[in-house]
Amino acid sequence: MIAKLDKFSLVFPDPNDANEDGIVAWGGDLNPSRLIRAYQNGIFPWYSDDDPIIWWSPDPRLIMELDSFKLSKSLKKSMKKFTYKFDTQFEQVMRECKNIERHDQLGTWINQDIIEAYSVLHGMGYAHCVESYENGKLVGGAYGVVIGRVFCGESMFAKKSDASKAAFATLIQHLKKWGYDFIDCQVPTEHLKSLGAKEVSREYFLQRLEKSNLDTLEHLWRIKND
Repeated sequence: MIAKLDKFSLVFPDPNDANEDGIVAWGGDLNPSRLIRAYQNGIFPWYSDDDPIIWWSPDPRLIMELDSFKLSKSLKKSMKKFTYKFDTQFEQVMRECKNIERHDQLGTWINQDIIEAYSVLHGMGYAHCVESYENGKLVGGAYGVVIGRVFCGESMFAKKSDASKAAFATLIQHLKKWGYDFIDCQVPTEHLKSLGAKEVSREYFLQRLEKSNLDTLEHLWRIKND
């Protein structure tokens, strides 16, 4: 039976006890302490407006080793079309991710509660975004949560061809320079696998996560526009 979270406790069940779909628990809330604890344990929220909060730890998991990203010649050329910034329009990046049409999904899990909760994490220094601009306009980006030396990617959007991939490539360049270990891409997708991400077991992912300096008091995120 999937556990219901006690609203007065931040303790999560063991992610290895998730059901066959990867669901660990349901209920609770999105307060920042609970969210940080979830990511420390390899767990993330993903649910629709009509559902209670559902907490996941999928098996297999998708990760991107920073040296495995496939920077094609065409993407390298496209990257020159854009300029990039970090953390200047975090909430807007989330809203663009919410509104972008996704052919493989019905609707979005990024509701107003999620936007508000992750904006709080951003203000605390745990959630960050990278932004692509063309002619001064925001045309692509990605956001996620930093836990130790792991960037937990949440979503991307693009209004121009390659704008999200270019932002992702820029993010990877900076994460390598800043000493990060890998990117948690969460759920396997063909798009991310085409860029070099790989599927790993939940057990392997959790071992890597534990080894990647989970002391979230030591923020490795550097100067915004370094």
